[in-house]
Amino acid sequence: MSEPHLDPTRKHDFVFLFDVRDGNPNGDPDSGGAPRTDPDTGQGLVTDVAIKRKIRNTIALLKEGEPGFDIYVEAGVALNTQHERAYTALNLQGDKKDKKQTAENQPRARDWMCATFFDVRMFGAVMSTGDKPAGRVQGPLQLTFSRSISPILGLEHGITRITQTRAGDVEQGETTEMGNKHTVPYGLYRGIGHFSAPLAAKTGVTTADLDALWQAITMMFEHDRSASRGEMALRGLYVFSHDNAFGKAPAHQLTDLVQVVPNEHSTPIRAFTDYQVTVDQSQLPPGVTMTTLTGAPDGQQ
Repeated sequence: MSEPHLDPTRKHDFVFLFDVRDGNPNGDPDSGGAPRTDPDTGQGLVTDVAIKRKIRNTIALLKEGEPGFDIYVEAGVALNTQHERAYTALNLQGDKKDKKQTAENQPRARDWMCATFFDVRMFGAVMSTGDKPAGRVQGPLQLTFSRSISPILGLEHGITRITQTRAGDVEQGETTEMGNKHTVPYGLYRGIGHFSAPLAAKTGVTTADLDALWQAITMMFEHDRSASRGEMALRGLYVFSHDNAFGKAPAHQLTDLVQVVPNEHSTPIRAFTDYQVTVDQSQLPPGVTMTTLTGAPDGQQ
């Protein structure tokens, strides 16, 4: 295959960089919606779940109506309802109390779920709930928490609006209502992902799936705009592809090749140009190729 990053029979490790300006990339509900941070270092955090949500939403737009690209974890849709689709499509009888029947049905239902839902094939899923369970799938793609390169400054802004929520407040003469908004003036985040070819063979991942995945990552901020998230952009996506299914080098040895350091005298940091991004391709081990999908072709900004 001429494009190694599209080959599902290879192991892939990748690094992605994204930034935020005057927005909240991932609020923490346990902290009133404030940006997530590491309390020891002050670095910002974005969960893997938040990134997966953006990928799912982008796939739903890119592949709308295309067979095999349905989304399992979808807002407003119960997971058990998704399992029932498998039983209906395969004309299976569902009764979780009947252990023999469940044991016979689950493999077929699981295969149908893998074939139908992109995120089941790619991320895996626990589908053992409800009267019509479909088993469990270990997904080939795993993401880490994304961490900002430098400490972030979380700000809270008071905001007002001229309309009231309750009619009684209007009758009492109130004209404004207060609220708040959390933002980060600027933050550059680094995330890491890993793709397992042996697990991909079990879930049925195809070249088209990998192509859709990379497209979704490069576009995931472009169709996820909101006032609360400010300006967010993907600044780099570097894919390290091994020439076999199990890998020719440890993942950290490859991802460590992507180095991001602040420029001298860049204080306070408020732009992507305040950083220097380098990738030393001369240190790539034999049997590993790097594909730059977003960022400077030579890995230098």
